[in-house]
Amino acid sequence: MRAQPVEDGPRDPQVILWALPDRERPEFLRQYREAVDAAREDVARYRDLSRLLLRWSLVVEAVSQPGYYEAIEDARHGIGRTVPLDEAITTELSRRR
Repeated sequence: MRAQPVEDGPRDPQVILWALPDRERPEFLRQYREAVDAAREDVARYRDLSRLLLRWSLVVEAVSQPGYYEAIEDARHGIGRTVPLDEAITTELSRRR
């Protein structure tokens, strides 16, 4: 049996790999191969593979935002714009309605 993509679209491993910046690809491939091997050994681990692809599809979304890496660096140095958690949650919930 050959490993097949879980689904087409943003969770497809080929789509993820293509969309990731070069600096993110080695870690994605490492985690993906590990998850595929685990799922091959135990079908119950297939959900873990599916969750991994969901997480990486979200990474693709995040890193595609302009200024993503700069914002990460700013946060590491304690500079940049911050939003209190309760305000961020309220804003996000309003956006989803």
